[in-house]
Amino acid sequence: MEWIDAATAAERLGVKPATLYAYVSRGVLRRRHGEDGRRSLFDAAEIERLARRGRPRGQPPELVIESGITALGLDRPHYRGRDALDLARTATFEAVAEWLWTGDPAALPHLPPSTPTRNPGTPSGEPTRNPGTPRREDGRVAGASGTGESRGWAAEPEALRAALAAQRDLPAGLLPLDRLQVITTVLGASDTLRYQLDPVSVAATGRRLIAGLVDALLPQREPEGASIAERLWSRLCPGPATPALLGALRAALVLLADHELAPSTLAARVAASAKADPYAVVLTGLGVLGGPLHGGASYAAERLLAEVTEPGQASRAIAEGVRRGERIPGFGHSVYKNGDARAGLLLDLVREAAPDHERVTAAQAVLHEARRRRLPERNIDFALAALVAVAGMVSGAGEAVFAVARTAGWLAHAMEEYGKGSLLRLRASYTGPPIR
Repeated sequence: MEWIDAATAAERLGVKPATLYAYVSRGVLRRRHGEDGRRSLFDAAEIERLARRGRPRGQPPELVIESGITALGLDRPHYRGRDALDLARTATFEAVAEWLWTGDPAALPHLPPSTPTRNPGTPSGEPTRNPGTPRREDGRVAGASGTGESRGWAAEPEALRAALAAQRDLPAGLLPLDRLQVITTVLGASDTLRYQLDPVSVAATGRRLIAGLVDALLPQREPEGASIAERLWSRLCPGPATPALLGALRAALVLLADHELAPSTLAARVAASAKADPYAVVLTGLGVLGGPLHGGASYAAERLLAEVTEPGQASRAIAEGVRRGERIPGFGHSVYKNGDARAGLLLDLVREAAPDHERVTAAQAVLHEARRRRLPERNIDFALAALVAVAGMVSGAGEAVFAVARTAGWLAHAMEEYGKGSLLRLRASYTGPPIR
């Protein structure tokens, strides 16, 4: 068997390398890695057969971008090779952001072996719990110092004051995600270092930006800690945080930090390929994130749970949505067809934090009704909505958690594009009137 490299295979087929890898992802072609573990090699005979047959039809084209940040497994993401669920149990959000940006193992605590993808003992597909995760008596991850890891995670005082001032005349009922777009714009306009696009500078900008996004949100109460999770809680929740619920919020930030080429991340990468500064990259991501088929789904799931004031109403709430032909928010995933393990872990943490809470009971009723109707499995949006409801957070808080978390991933992807130095330029397949 003769093996040829990607450039030779693409040339023989008359396609771009990105199209070649799209054929691989769709199962049209097979490939193997060379001895160095990096080069992609293709069966010359298979390439020849495909060239004679012509390009495969009947499937939409895909854009394939090589990235070393996140791989999507059967039911969960892996950040630079590390299981995101393990990270959610053992690491702070700040540490995971640094890992996404730098790939430096020193950023992370020592992790136990990865948990199995499925727990055979749970028919619902809930992820296996890891009883060995070290925790302190206050419920925090052992070795995770909120104060120590949060040093350097602060916006410039002048920029923060400007971001707060810019919100004075905004409508009182504005959702947090809308405020975050205003905050990002003002923070960027105030940062004279925003055009420094080397990795160290972008990471420093990321710390200032994420801290500013959190600290410029109007506070609901005085913050009781220095970590991003603690500060974000004070902006989204009028009540005090219990250690367990705060741990669930921290885990949610980690689980949502990146998800490969999700729509907002692809948009952010396109912006970064044009050398847009990190603030512009994040603004691009925020603009896409709010769509109801992306991060906005958590807000829709919040509203669904709000309709279920007692468990008996779950059946009617879902039935009305089905009757209207609507997609039931919080259920189904375009990647995880058999269940989103991130949702399982986060729901476990919420249940453990408040097992007798009425909102937990309502969420359980919705899950039961969804299974009875054979709806798709619950996803991270539903779990995030359950956390928001049990914690008593403000309306739209789930979108804000999603946005703050995903900013870490957007900037990691931006760093890759800055390093490439080439423009991401998609092409359209023209279907309009004949050209005259």
